[in-house]
Amino acid sequence: MNQGGISLLKTEKKKPSAGMKKPAQKQNSNNQGKSKKKQNMRDPLRSFGMWVLVAIAVFFGLRLMETVGVREQTISYTQFQSLISSPDAHVVRMEVVLKGINRALLHGELSDAAALTKVIGSKNQPPVKLFSVNLPYLDSPMLKEWDSKGIQYTFVPEKMNWGDLAWNTLPWLIFMVLFWVFMIRQMQAGQKGIFSFGKSKAKLNTMDRPQNTFADAAGLDEAKAELEEIIEFLKNPQKFKRLGGKIPKGVLLLGPPGTGKTLLARCVAGEAGVPFLSMSGSDFVEMFVGVGASRVRDLFDTAKRNSPSIIFVDEIDAVGRQRGTGLGGGHDEREQTLNQILVEMDGFEVNSGVILIAATNRPDVLDPALLRPGRFDRQIVVDVPDIKGREGILNVHVKNIPLAPDVDLLTIAKGTPGFVGADLANLANEAALMAARFGQEKVTMLDFEEAKDKVLMGVERKSMVLSDGEKRNTAFHEAGHAICNIYCKDADPLHKVTIIPRGRALGVTFSLPYEDKHSYTKEFLIDRICICMGGRVAEELIFNSMTTGAANDIKQATNLVRKLICDYGMTTELGPLSYGEKDEQIFLGRDFNRHRDYSEKTAEVIDHLMRRIVEEQYTRAKDIIVQHKDELERLATALLEYELLDREDIMKVIKGLPVGTPKKTRTAVKKQPVAVKGKEDASVAVSSGGVPPDAVAAPGGQDSAPGGPDEKSDANPDVSGT
Repeated sequence: MNQGGISLLKTEKKKPSAGMKKPAQKQNSNNQGKSKKKQNMRDPLRSFGMWVLVAIAVFFGLRLMETVGVREQTISYTQFQSLISSPDAHVVRMEVVLKGINRALLHGELSDAAALTKVIGSKNQPPVKLFSVNLPYLDSPMLKEWDSKGIQYTFVPEKMNWGDLAWNTLPWLIFMVLFWVFMIRQMQAGQKGIFSFGKSKAKLNTMDRPQNTFADAAGLDEAKAELEEIIEFLKNPQKFKRLGGKIPKGVLLLGPPGTGKTLLARCVAGEAGVPFLSMSGSDFVEMFVGVGASRVRDLFDTAKRNSPSIIFVDEIDAVGRQRGTGLGGGHDEREQTLNQILVEMDGFEVNSGVILIAATNRPDVLDPALLRPGRFDRQIVVDVPDIKGREGILNVHVKNIPLAPDVDLLTIAKGTPGFVGADLANLANEAALMAARFGQEKVTMLDFEEAKDKVLMGVERKSMVLSDGEKRNTAFHEAGHAICNIYCKDADPLHKVTIIPRGRALGVTFSLPYEDKHSYTKEFLIDRICICMGGRVAEELIFNSMTTGAANDIKQATNLVRKLICDYGMTTELGPLSYGEKDEQIFLGRDFNRHRDYSEKTAEVIDHLMRRIVEEQYTRAKDIIVQHKDELERLATALLEYELLDREDIMKVIKGLPVGTPKKTRTAVKKQPVAVKGKEDASVAVSSGGVPPDAVAAPGGQDSAPGGPDEKSDANPDVSGT
């Protein structure tokens, strides 16, 4: 390894695996060569430092010898006037050194040192004959006075005092020498030097640390199969080369946040058996133009010297965004870094034996030149797991958690549709914390249910005090959502209703579909709008007034009907067309404002259709609630009594049957949660009450409406707030 490369391998002290014997041997020889080279470079530095110290000592010695035996008393001009006027003082000679116009430094000598002591008036100092004084001016009366007293004086021009000059320059010279030595040592320090900002910050995966394997990545079967093939190619290339196969140059992992892209990269590092270099996309970018490109070159040079090897770049969208975008052109440093990545991946030189794995959740902003085959040959989608995948992920995360016999991971997986690996890990952790908080020995199903409610609907705000009027209004609001949900046949089945304040909502209505959904029918979307209107309708019928509780419901309904008309093309009036482009961020090279690609007449038609559909569903919700007003009142009364009801209890209330003795949980008086039936395995609809007008966003940043087949919206349950 040459001096300019990354000194990463020298940190690896343990015996490498079989796949890394050759790089390890190379490392030992390189380290020995480096140590000798450093020793040779330090010897001249030490000799030079010794000569500098000798020169300084000689200079100080000469200055000291000049001052030995020569003592001169500096006096003021007033004391000088008293001295030459004193009859006891006899000035033998004076030497006037001219320092400029009418300015001079006078050096004098007395015949008797006692006269100088008498003028100064200091008895502590030893008597001296020599004195010096700064003359503020020179004029004829002063010279005549000197002549009248018979003083001999001479004028000499000021000469360069090399000793004083060296004395004043010496501190700066020492500082420069020390700074030069510091710079040399930093340059020899490699990665830690002051000039190392052009070196790559990649970290080498060492085998002495705990490793992840593909057994730790559940629910990602397709992605694991693609990556396992690449690892097998590195271990046994002849198996593929005999048929003319070539190793992919790049693999891009795509998917929503939290799906396990970085986990897959760690699994590759643990399984590969070859040098694995990892860094973040933001590590390339600095304020200095060219630094990122230098780091890219250094990274690939290190990977080539240790080939076959793997490079992993996390969040590559930080450096791989489209070139020439944003206001005022592109970003020079980022674009130069991207250009260097493009050249290293597939440029003039052949880059064999190095595979680049990158991860991003924003593939839409990446430069097209980066995505083409020959650079990223494979694009692996790491998507939201299904029921089987969620169960496997839960098995991984509860491995070290003691579970009670009533815990059914399949039931939990069915009740957590749209959860990604990070969400499920958080769910398992919250359940364990919940059990530990109450001193339990094992984690029960109740802990998982309450942890799921906490993750989906927010933390219970037990300290929030509601008046009886607000609590009653919230109960009827949520009962209105629930009644509409029950009698909308195409909507997801009702799962749970609560009026316990959670997050920013005063109440929540939660529903679960029968199966995982990836696309939605028009009837389902229409029913969702009807359910959103149920809360406002119930308030008007019971209290004959409107509150801000329906603000989030109205916003959800408006967004949903706009998508139904403009994005999904589900109306006969406008047909299967898409109207209006989405707002894009300007710094991604998109339009500054929303691009309106339809006429004013079409805009009027869209507004008319939106109003008509919402009003139709408002009227439909009103008809349902009026027809089932008795059920609405019974359900609201039960909510005021129990605060939380599951589907089984809700159906008993609707039919007029007694709910039974309520069971206490840790947080509120509520029914014991009923396990979700096997056919209920996804979630989409949640409606909530009590959000102020300026806080209409869903708790946890959840989306407001389900999307089409390409929008995995059941990952985020809908929340409509009051």
